Amino acid sequence: MDDPSSAQQDWGSGSQVGIYGWRKRCLYLLILTLLVLVVLNLALTLWVLKVMEFNTEGMGKVRILDGGLEISGQSYILGSLVASSIRSRPNRPIQIRASHNISIATNQNHASNSITLGNDAFEVQASRFKVSDLQGRALFSADKNEVIVGAEILRLSGPGGIVVDGSLQTPLVRASPGSDLSLESPTRSLQIMAPSGVSIESRAGDIRATSLTDFKLESMDGAIRLEAAKVVIPGLKTAQPRTRTPGASASSVFQLCSCSNGKLFLAPGDGLCAADSESIVCR
Repeated sequence: MDDPSSAQQDWGSGSQVGIYGWRKRCLYLLILTLLVLVVLNLALTLWVLKVMEFNTEGMGKVRILDGGLEISGQSYILGSLVASSIRSRPNRPIQIRASHNISIATNQNHASNSITLGNDAFEVQASRFKVSDLQGRALFSADKNEVIVGAEILRLSGPGGIVVDGSLQTPLVRASPGSDLSLESPTRSLQIMAPSGVSIESRAGDIRATSLTDFKLESMDGAIRLEAAKVVIPGLKTAQPRTRTPGASASSVFQLCSCSNGKLFLAPGDGLCAADSESIVCR
């Protein structure tokens, strides 16, 4: 019989346990490659941390606070910025710049409001637009029903004035000192109405009303008064009587007469306030 100890000794001397040859070299190369990748990854991580200036409070000029973020200096937003509030430091201005346009939008309860500032336009989309002063008083308000100007004086400095397609309701229309005030309707009629009265006043100049056809002063329940030291109606026609009273001399004083149709005419002061039926003064 064979000796078991001798067989075990022969088997141990004839075989080798382990990785040898090209397999061993590949394993060492793989381990070396992984080591290089780990070192590069660590170096890149440290470089990113240094460049981005990460610290215990945030990243560079960005600090993480309990209420949000605090940015010192300029910040570039490549996409959309969603925030509940944006404010600057005390006594420091805030500037928002963009290469194309700036859009600020809110969306709450299915109601969307937006402000868009473009290269050649400023658009506001909202159900109501309001401008107030520091005391909270409304200076300007606009919605789909009306536009309210709450300032004490609304000044229009353009040479074209203001064009109103409908009606204008205001308690006072006044020109600047040293300027004329003109109310004009180029193609239609002009109406000035008030429930308790209309006052037209010029403290340092004339008042002129010009009409292409008829100019009417109408009072439904009252009188029309002309209160002045001198009332002048130039251009009235004068009725010449057929017969002149003997011995009557020419005078510069005339009588103011009225026709049956309401037209006024002048008659000599020493004659009758009448016009012949053939006269053209009442036509």
